[in-house]
Amino acid sequence: MNDFANPVPRRWLALAALVATLWLVYALAPVLTPFFIATLLAYLGDPLVDRLEVRRVRRTAAVLIVFAGMFLLGVLALLVLLPLLYHQVLQLLALAPRVATLVADEVVPRLGALQRFGITIDIETIRGALAANWSGIGTVATDLLLRVGQSGQALLLTLGYLVLIPVVTFYLLRDWDQLLARLRDLLPRRIEGPVCRLAAECDAVLAQFLRGQLAVMLALAVVYTIGLWLVGVDSAFAIGMLSGLVSFVPYLGVIVGMVVAGFAVLVEYQDWLHLLGVGVVFGAGQMLEGMVLSPWLVGERIGLHPVAVMFAVMAGGQLFGFTGVVLALPVAAVVVVLLRHVHQGYLDSDWYA
Repeated sequence: MNDFANPVPRRWLALAALVATLWLVYALAPVLTPFFIATLLAYLGDPLVDRLEVRRVRRTAAVLIVFAGMFLLGVLALLVLLPLLYHQVLQLLALAPRVATLVADEVVPRLGALQRFGITIDIETIRGALAANWSGIGTVATDLLLRVGQSGQALLLTLGYLVLIPVVTFYLLRDWDQLLARLRDLLPRRIEGPVCRLAAECDAVLAQFLRGQLAVMLALAVVYTIGLWLVGVDSAFAIGMLSGLVSFVPYLGVIVGMVVAGFAVLVEYQDWLHLLGVGVVFGAGQMLEGMVLSPWLVGERIGLHPVAVMFAVMAGGQLFGFTGVVLALPVAAVVVVLLRHVHQGYLDSDWYA
């Protein structure tokens, strides 16, 4: 009798294949990073290609149009935005020694007020530690960035596999529908229908989440940058971009942005008016995200709790590094869809009854 006809070996083979696949992904995570990024770009660009096909544009021509647009956006970001971001980060890091002095002279002495509650703090020890360990942060970080900038060509050569990203993206975009069709043909006929319906639901949620979340991050980056520029922060672009990019983790963008921008304005202006302006900018951005951007662009279909989002990002980073951080929320969104079906199946089962 064929082993594949027996359900027990089939289940064990499927489980072994799943474990082997997960282990292989874990072991090859650094090598697979450009392929993951290319797959993500192809997934985001495929709907645009499909829309052009509906308008009777050939698949190859549609792929060339979409790919050219994505490539031009990437080149524009590298040539225009990256140098500006680089110089503003240098300016921001140059403030590090002054921030350490501000903390040592202004914040640490006020900790003495805690002694009335029975908490003893050695202020001189804290001030000495700050002076010894923080005085060189700006110099070291600035020197590191300068070395990276000066050896950028060598760095790009050593990381030559990044060149694979546009190449793989192009071929995935061109053959996306064929690859999906071949995967569907590989499915056992008995489960093809349910698996395809479940995949379609996951695709709808994942597409809405990815495109919506990217739009929210970009909108917040623009809002924070313009707001901080109006307040008078010299490194408004760097802080705004940083806050917008990390805003996919709930409240992280606001916390990081307020802390960095707060220290920046205190060092630059040393008054509370600019600090209040920073608070207004990030408070307005948080309200805009919660009341307008997220409901409009992302919606409520995903249902990821903020705690689940934080856990997914931390777990992904721990297991797969940067690749895990990038893929954590998309994978979590798909897992949520699967768990909904498992939950409904449990409620409909005799075990629950």
